[in-house]
Amino acid sequence: MTPSTESDVDKALNSINLDQTGRKLGEVAKLSVGPRSGEGIAVSVRFGLPLEQAFEAIRAQIAAVVTETTGLKAVSVECTTDIAAHGVQRNLKPLPGIRNVIAVASGKGGVGKSTVAVNLALALATDGARVGLLDADIYGPSQPHMTGLAGQRPVSDDGKTMEPLAAHGLAVMSIGFLVDPDQPMVWRGPMVTSALNQLLTQTRWGELDYLVVDMPPGTGDIQLTLSQQVPVSGAVIVTTPQDIAAIDARKGLAMFRKVSIPVLGVIENMSTHVCTQCGHKEALFGTGGGDRIAADFGVALLGKLPLDARVRELTDAGQPTVVADPGSPAAASYRQAARRTAAELAVQGRDYSARFPKIVVEDS
Repeated sequence: MTPSTESDVDKALNSINLDQTGRKLGEVAKLSVGPRSGEGIAVSVRFGLPLEQAFEAIRAQIAAVVTETTGLKAVSVECTTDIAAHGVQRNLKPLPGIRNVIAVASGKGGVGKSTVAVNLALALATDGARVGLLDADIYGPSQPHMTGLAGQRPVSDDGKTMEPLAAHGLAVMSIGFLVDPDQPMVWRGPMVTSALNQLLTQTRWGELDYLVVDMPPGTGDIQLTLSQQVPVSGAVIVTTPQDIAAIDARKGLAMFRKVSIPVLGVIENMSTHVCTQCGHKEALFGTGGGDRIAADFGVALLGKLPLDARVRELTDAGQPTVVADPGSPAAASYRQAARRTAAELAVQGRDYSARFPKIVVEDS
């Protein structure tokens, strides 16, 4: 290829709109175009987010653009993944072995936040990422039941740290594994914060690309303290379409901004109900709540998830939709929301603290 042709290819590839991410290819991947070899050419694409299940479709899209730009029909496209650690609050450092912590939060309860959190985590894992799930709702832990791990206990070999439990490819930890399910947690804020820090730092997570944290509902003292003590790369706000939920979701979003945590976007849950008998679509909880929040705060609308009885049934059975019914429209909605969440994180600033030596000032 001539230099001008190579430049044209680079420009065309970088400007490809990836439906899977809601971003341009050049924003979420590093591209390398090899020299022309006869009638063929090779393209290497390194993504900053997990997209393994979409690689085939992406390769076809890239090959079509290269053929259109150069006329070459023998186009080889190699896709790889390199998930980087991204920056956290200025006064905190990333957790050892955990590249990114994503907080899934809402301003109030009852919007399906925990269901969204577990399905987002599973969607990231099925796309090739190493993922953990931390249930940070000390008062009302639900992830043991949702992941099918209720009644199980973590193992501690040294009496100081714990092995997370495994479910559907996720590493999972919750206070629900350590207490009786009928035991109320009658604790004040400092005790809750201490318990969460222990679950977070005394769990042997191993190497993770993402730790998804299912945050407790609300925006009070507990949530603010957790946000200030847990190093978070980005937050996702879950709401339902109606104004009552959106009002509280706005407060949750503002709280994260006050503690310098990037808000990756908004997920509108229970957006539309589709009748299983006739296929009629109806917005039972109104419309536009997620759109208005995203527009007013200048963040991405990561997805609109359906109101589907099947999602509830599968989650109650400890088999979340993404793994139990991967071909369903609901599972596709969760996958799209997860990919767009990871894409928004991928364009955030990276963390380079590990590259710098520890500086010790000694008295002379």
